[in-house]
Amino acid sequence: MNRILIIGGSGFVGNAIYKELAPLYDVHATYLSDKSEFRNNQHFHEFDMETDMVEILLDKLKPKYIISAVRGNENSQLYLHDQLITYIMNNDCRLLFLSSANVFDRFTNFPSYEYDKTFSESIYGRLKIKIENRLLRLPPDKYVICRIPMIFGAQSPRVKELKVQIQNDIPIEVFPNVVINAAHIDKLAQQIHYLINRRRRGIFHLGSKDLIHHSDLIKEICDELSDKKPVFKNVFDSNEDRQLSVLPKDNLLPKHLQLTIEEVVSRTTV
Repeated sequence: MNRILIIGGSGFVGNAIYKELAPLYDVHATYLSDKSEFRNNQHFHEFDMETDMVEILLDKLKPKYIISAVRGNENSQLYLHDQLITYIMNNDCRLLFLSSANVFDRFTNFPSYEYDKTFSESIYGRLKIKIENRLLRLPPDKYVICRIPMIFGAQSPRVKELKVQIQNDIPIEVFPNVVINAAHIDKLAQQIHYLINRRRRGIFHLGSKDLIHHSDLIKEICDELSDKKPVFKNVFDSNEDRQLSVLPKDNLLPKHLQLTIEEVVSRTTV
């Protein structure tokens, strides 16, 4: 059985992927020391990218697939991925990198597709671009880049925050001029499963196939979360609509793995 290592397996996204893959693969994952609930799970390994060397863990586990779902300090992330790239180049291993729609967050009038040029003005987006560019220099069979828009789910940090804001009458920032698509955590985990199972390679955009204004999406979700009327704060960061959406064109997934905004809302608010 092929062994998979999830870097960042105790986080919201990484843990959802772990739960999806664990029944069918030999899956291991890392966790930070403050996530004590993982300490007794022998498939979870304490790892802090700011203080630990990942080579020790890689040499011990010898994974065939590494999934990077880690977040944190920019320099530490870059150093970590340099170590991961060195490992996959010297071993029979592939790296699946969870990137973001923010690699295209520079103002644009169109949705972004897999092989469009990346261009970001945010620190987060530029970090993702730096890591992507490192991977793009590798042989194509060594990496998968997954660009993901905003992720929702009943237990997602974003939805938990919305519930607190609604309950306490805290203004919720919405962007009426930003056009996005969205992802749902359950479907995202299934999509990652498919990419590994079918040994797909290249760049994939893992979001809904339709678009919506950010403000409309958040309002729809809030309407389903509570009968209480939320307080919204409109933030206009441009005079015209701008796109922060990532749509697939070259690397399409099967129909049963595609989703719509309507599904994102309904699955998030059950």
